[in-house]
Amino acid sequence: MPNPPVRRSFGAVARQPRMIAILLVFLAAAAVCGRLGVWQIDRAYERANLAAQQEAAEAAAAAPVDLGEVLAPQSSFPGELVGREVAVTGSYEPDGQMLVAGRSLDGVDGYLVLTPLRVSDDGTDGASWASLSGPPVLPVVRGWVDSATPGDEALEVPAGQVTLDGWLQASESTARTGVVPENPGGPPLTQDIASSALANTWDGPIYTAYVVLTDSSPEQTPAAAGGPAPLPRPVLEGGADVNLQNFFYALQWWVFGLFAVALWVRLVRDEMAGGVRERRSRRGGRGPGGDAGDPVGTGIAGLPAG
Repeated sequence: MPNPPVRRSFGAVARQPRMIAILLVFLAAAAVCGRLGVWQIDRAYERANLAAQQEAAEAAAAAPVDLGEVLAPQSSFPGELVGREVAVTGSYEPDGQMLVAGRSLDGVDGYLVLTPLRVSDDGTDGASWASLSGPPVLPVVRGWVDSATPGDEALEVPAGQVTLDGWLQASESTARTGVVPENPGGPPLTQDIASSALANTWDGPIYTAYVVLTDSSPEQTPAAAGGPAPLPRPVLEGGADVNLQNFFYALQWWVFGLFAVALWVRLVRDEMAGGVRERRSRRGGRGPGGDAGDPVGTGIAGLPAG
């Protein structure tokens, strides 16, 4: 009785010179696909960043609009309004002034000067808050100071009606932890510019955004005379997003690379199976009628060769 065929191992077949040569070709193809995928990812972020920069440039070039045209008090804040310059008129309420701790400017730790502005004109003649309990309050970041006890010039606000321009920024969350220390000799401290928390301190309806001051009439005390230092325009969110079209192109290239490797594995397995069939045929000998041990025959599609 002939010995049963011995199945060659995957490693034995894979080490054949022919299979190694095929593997090198497929690995080169996979490397090319992987590099093309990385290039598509780079393009995805590049296009997203360019779109954000273009949006920022358009927003910066646009003239200030009345606050009431883009945002009403106690309404949700659309993300595309970040960095939009608005104009609003009202009166500062210095008794509610705070310092926002843990904020840096040009790498120096310090505080933001946060002052409530009681809005009297947002460009809608009061229509935007007609259904509310009264005129709303708008958080205004008037600038930055390096001390929790700044001089009187930094805390002084223009008296009476003030018309100001500033960059819109979304209200922050209250996610920061830790107890805010007392601030003897200075305004109260806070960790966040969060409308949800400020509403409990400042009376009346409140906006779900704050304004970073760029200009006011009458002017506040300039930084050169001891006033708060001006802040740069808020950064538009979204610059780190990815362009989905290029992202899926990258995935396609990486799938092609994996397919090349999987195809080589399939070739090795087919070679293993083919070797078993070949040895089985050699050991089986030929039966009557010229058959190679096949009771059916070796004709086309398994039909008798007759």
